[in-house]
Amino acid sequence: MTNFRVGVIGAGSIAQSHLTAYSQNPEVELIAVADMNLERAQTVAEQFGAARAYADPHELLADPEIDGVSICTWNNSHASWAVAAIEAGKHVLVEKPLARTLAEAEEIQRVAAQSDRVVQVGFVRRHSPNCQVLKSFIDAEELGEIYYAKASCLRRVGNPGGWFADKELSGGGPLLDIGIHVLDLCWYLMGSPGVVSVSGNTYDKLGSRGNVTTMPRYKAADYDPDKNTVEDLANAVIRFENGASLLLDCSFSLHATKDSIDVSVYGEKGGAELEPALQIATEMHDSVVNIEPQIASRSFEFGVSFANEIQNFVDASRGRAESIAPAWHGVEIVRILEAIYESARIGREVTLS
Repeated sequence: MTNFRVGVIGAGSIAQSHLTAYSQNPEVELIAVADMNLERAQTVAEQFGAARAYADPHELLADPEIDGVSICTWNNSHASWAVAAIEAGKHVLVEKPLARTLAEAEEIQRVAAQSDRVVQVGFVRRHSPNCQVLKSFIDAEELGEIYYAKASCLRRVGNPGGWFADKELSGGGPLLDIGIHVLDLCWYLMGSPGVVSVSGNTYDKLGSRGNVTTMPRYKAADYDPDKNTVEDLANAVIRFENGASLLLDCSFSLHATKDSIDVSVYGEKGGAELEPALQIATEMHDSVVNIEPQIASRSFEFGVSFANEIQNFVDASRGRAESIAPAWHGVEIVRILEAIYESARIGREVTLS
């Protein structure tokens, strides 16, 4: 079988993870990289052994040698490039969030439904070994019915600035950047139930915290400490059609004593903490028992998870497997995110049909 031939649109930091995983996969041939900065596209293409570099992604999509693409651009262009890629006959892996708005996400889903192309969302944490091990326990009903979950990702000083802090480009702040990861993990592990109501809050009390220089932080390439139009904290209670509920909070900047991440699910027969490290709680012989699965890593690891994600994308595109992060999952997560923002705006619970 010939190699799966790919192109990557965007050559920024998240693209590096895609490119690394592609370059290390023996079934993949990297064909091209496109970026609005042609010099950067050329440098990255040379670094990862891609034959061509483009300043215009339309040229990449017109390349007949490319079977699939990763879209690693700013959030404001996810929808337009995903639609263009599908219409160009490419399989598509689009970084999270699928889109900035529900309308954009539903347009991707509509176009995807009219094609036979795979459209996968970059929910990379689903592909981590710790998540997949826990999912196997849940699918085997070891935890029973999952009725409650907690998703939290809090940073003390973590506003990346640049396009991340520009609502027009990003669509939102920590909710769309880091909160989406923990929200999606819980929703995925809960069995992807339909949402019926959301009560959310957002706050912009602290801004970029650019004055703090004693703690390290990731900074976007276009970082400007004086520019910030996104929230610094969001929280929500989410209720699902099966009666389950999820508690979410996330922040770029919070007066907390430490950065923290918590992904926990609770069922009738047992519960589990996925982050910061996988532990399962249950009962055996009338005793409370904690189980620590013996896997290479009980916590999230970027390299392994991106490698697994890319393999799933290749397998799904070749008809060997189902994508574990299909487009409709991306749509439903955007539906929840948009409802949180709307609830915060109007100051009351939002009901979804």
